[in-house]
Amino acid sequence: MTHFPLDRRSLLRGAAAGGGLMALQAALPAWARTGSPGLPTLTGPNIDLTVGHSPFTVGGRTGHAVTVNGTLPAPLIRLREGQNARLTVTNTLDEDTSIHWHGLLLPFQMDGVPGVSFPGIKAGETFVYEFPVIQSGTYWYHSHSNLQEAMGHYGPLVIDPAGADPVAYDREHVLVLSDWSFLHPHQILDRLKKSPGYFNRQRTTLAGLIDGSDRMGLEERRMWGAMRMDPRDILDVNGSTYTYLVNGHGPEENWTGLFRPGERVRLRIINASAMSIFNVRIPGLAMTVVNADGENVRPVETDEFQISVAETYDVVVRPTADRAYTIVSEAIDRSGMGRATLAPRLGMTAEIPPLRPVPNLTMRDMGMGGMGSMDHGAMDHGSMDHGGMSMRDPSKAPPGMAVGVGVDMISPAPADRLGERPLGLQDAPHRVLVYTDLVSLNPNKDRRPPSRSLEIHLTGNMERFMWGFDGRKFSELVEPIRFERNERVRVTLVNDTMMSHPIHLHGHFFELVTGGPAGRQPLKHTVNVAPGSKVTFDLTADAPGDWAFHCHLLMHMHAGMFNVVTVRPLDGGAA
Repeated sequence: MTHFPLDRRSLLRGAAAGGGLMALQAALPAWARTGSPGLPTLTGPNIDLTVGHSPFTVGGRTGHAVTVNGTLPAPLIRLREGQNARLTVTNTLDEDTSIHWHGLLLPFQMDGVPGVSFPGIKAGETFVYEFPVIQSGTYWYHSHSNLQEAMGHYGPLVIDPAGADPVAYDREHVLVLSDWSFLHPHQILDRLKKSPGYFNRQRTTLAGLIDGSDRMGLEERRMWGAMRMDPRDILDVNGSTYTYLVNGHGPEENWTGLFRPGERVRLRIINASAMSIFNVRIPGLAMTVVNADGENVRPVETDEFQISVAETYDVVVRPTADRAYTIVSEAIDRSGMGRATLAPRLGMTAEIPPLRPVPNLTMRDMGMGGMGSMDHGAMDHGSMDHGGMSMRDPSKAPPGMAVGVGVDMISPAPADRLGERPLGLQDAPHRVLVYTDLVSLNPNKDRRPPSRSLEIHLTGNMERFMWGFDGRKFSELVEPIRFERNERVRVTLVNDTMMSHPIHLHGHFFELVTGGPAGRQPLKHTVNVAPGSKVTFDLTADAPGDWAFHCHLLMHMHAGMFNVVTVRPLDGGAA
């Protein structure tokens, strides 16, 4: 294991203010130039990782974390395309642990999902992950055991390309966005099971109706009441318990990344949250998106983008003024934000924008986006009540869906919303990235048309906090999703719920069907499926083995939205 040759804390202590620090950093590679004490970095062919218990302090309070090498987030692992990686993981916990290498293409036995691809790492034991590195880009790693991910067991992973990088930049910062609660994740899950709206402190109110701050009329309020639905049930867990972190720093601690005016600064942004989707912007500074989920895309300039749990985006910014800029990662329900700073010198700050108004869900979020114009006042909202069952009428369910207690609604007309601005950003006065803006920089490798189609419904019962695929949770011994090796399949995900679901497939990238340039569909390993919408992607099942397929909202996965994708045959035609 090789550590970064200069200890950043010593560098900061030893440098003179301002120009002295910049002079020292000029000698470092672009990726190593930082500001606030940077993430400890591990590189080389052999890397040692130790999973253990650590105290974690934020906002003046100290809690208990599960960490890797004693840090939260875990160390930045830096690999190079073409090398062989050997990562030795020792478990000092009193329970099993694991590490999943999120977005990496590797043998399924190295994927790190207990019960699917390996047994897990027992307490006191060591496991060696070893695999060839065959890609480049921005990725991350995290536990797949016992909700440890929510307690700090996650870290960034960057793979440098073997050849020239098509992205030109002078300096780089890795930004790990995450959420932290002093409540144990099992306590959080228990409260959600007992009261799904437990953490929602932003419901509509009578006062809000009277003064107009809820932005809803009386008839619309009656509609939601008749359906026993909450138009502000946007994030199950939010800022009422979470502190939103950037590189392990809370908003008041202000992690700072340095730049020289005029430099091209690459920000590798990773959403390592358990349950939080963020809207990211840097007021006063345009961002050029150059990479999504580790794959290069044609540069596209924007002012704000939404990053769902487990997604990554690389952006390049070019600040020209000698001033600070605030990096804002605002929770999509506006219950809180993460905050960091880009600045020419340490200690500088910029204005922190206030939280924006809480968005309201709409009929499109109920899966009525494909029904055209609707007279809401003429609708029989009472007949849409859950008790009336018309929104979960078994006759409207697709073949194979189990319409039992685990399904509280079936979207009547889900729409493809990949080209729509995300929730709460529909009326933003600036540019907002949408999935259809993404175009692969390189041609798609497999240009074959799909040989078959598969539809998978994302289902749930929000009142009971039950989640699953096609009406079944994983604990019900569901059949795995089967693909023939190298089969080309068109998969459509239909969201029959009013929650966003970031869906992640291990071991593969898929091509989002966006209607963009032929042969250059964007490659993703995680896609956010908006409420009441559908997402279609083309998949080449070229990785033999058993792979996890799940919602990356940790509590949703734990509550049942999980399955196994099995690709057969294995090598040599073996089953």
